[in-house]
Amino acid sequence: MTPNARTASFLIAALILTWTCATAQIGPAMNTSSAGATESESNASTVTLQPPPGENPFLGSAPPGPAQPGVMPLSLSDAINRALKYNLGILMSDQATQHARGARIHALSKLLPQVSAGASETSEQINLKALGFPNLPGVPPIIGPFGVFDVRGFLDQPILDIESLQKEKAESQNVKAAQYTYQNARDLVVLVSANLYLEAVAGSSRVDSARAEVKTAQAVYDRAADMKTAGMVPGIDVLRSQVELKGQQQRLIFLENQFQTEKLTLARAIGLPVAQQFTLTDTVPYSPPPSITLEQALTRALAARADYKGLQAQVRAAESLKKAAQSEALPSLNFHADYGDIGPAPGNSHGTYTVAASVKVPLFQGGKVRGDVMQADALLKQRRSQLSDLQSRIEFEVRTAFLDLKSSQEQVQVAQSAQDLAHEQLAQASDRFTAGVVNSLEVVQAQEAVATAEENYISSLYRYNVAKASLARALGLAEEAFKQMTGGSR
Repeated sequence: MTPNARTASFLIAALILTWTCATAQIGPAMNTSSAGATESESNASTVTLQPPPGENPFLGSAPPGPAQPGVMPLSLSDAINRALKYNLGILMSDQATQHARGARIHALSKLLPQVSAGASETSEQINLKALGFPNLPGVPPIIGPFGVFDVRGFLDQPILDIESLQKEKAESQNVKAAQYTYQNARDLVVLVSANLYLEAVAGSSRVDSARAEVKTAQAVYDRAADMKTAGMVPGIDVLRSQVELKGQQQRLIFLENQFQTEKLTLARAIGLPVAQQFTLTDTVPYSPPPSITLEQALTRALAARADYKGLQAQVRAAESLKKAAQSEALPSLNFHADYGDIGPAPGNSHGTYTVAASVKVPLFQGGKVRGDVMQADALLKQRRSQLSDLQSRIEFEVRTAFLDLKSSQEQVQVAQSAQDLAHEQLAQASDRFTAGVVNSLEVVQAQEAVATAEENYISSLYRYNVAKASLARALGLAEEAFKQMTGGSR
């Protein structure tokens, strides 16, 4: 992997790590929201969806089926669309959103009516002496057996429960945060899949360039051998040309293997079976950069970034959790009612009912409220600090993307000029060697210059396209704007 490719991969790995941390933050928020709940409720709300240890979810996928026969054409658009369906990071983020919705429904149920029904039939015989009653005149000490039949419906409704109300608000904000995290994951999937496709395109260009250089080296070697046979050049020129040919052949073998590895990595990320044969149909050539100023980009990023909106939702959730913790010390009002038939037997019963309202006033809870408030306040401060840091990091990413885009654009222009000059140098050196003016050393040096110029152009073009993709990601518009910002493909 070239230094430019390593730089781009490092940037994308950092973005993925940021997404993983943002996803993990929803779990602690759920845990705090269940402060004061039963142990089973607390355990249910701390479930988080994490990738297996040591695996990057955005470099994996869940292929929908086995490999298909033949060679499949794959465009950049196809790769992105497949990744948005089958990439493991997308699938995990979607399930995290479903989990957040379930937690919100669980919190909402604490505010809604609880309706139940039951029926019972018993047969009893009572010993009054065993219950402490003395012998009463005219009353036998043993009563029964007698039966009791009861069928009844129950209704329980919280009338005033501020703690549960604030917890429901917190879970609603957690759902929004999970939805924004899912959108952020889609942006990352677009960036990752596009980067892997561009990396494979660069690998294909390197292979084509290496094949051309092997062909040129073979021609130079054949010409040197013919000239030696004719007595025009010494044997060292033939040997020098042969060494150059072997070096180019070795480089071609390495680049072909690297290209196949890059294709396997791309297939893993976009949901293709690793055994599937495919060809890259897009070359993603150079196109002008997007026309947007730095100030416009900064404003747009803060308005569009899904991770920023998600963290804002987590701040609001933490605020509601703190209010919920403070509300644990407030009274709560509940309504209870039941209605049913009761009697000795189903055919011998009468309707009865109960209607009651109850007030629960906490007097002493052993410091539980204070502890919950401290935990909720710490979480709120943590979220606010993270939001401030993210705002600064977004500006850093936008400014860095602009610097990388400007630098890589200039590198492409210089590399393209150097590429033309290197090919002209090789043509002149070959003519001079054929004319017997110079030996093969000048041709070999020109060949090396062409190889260097080709590699510089391929690397700079790859870095330029990745810089445009990174800018789209920094603006929070990767899914919508990537194709437009890369100038399309052909």
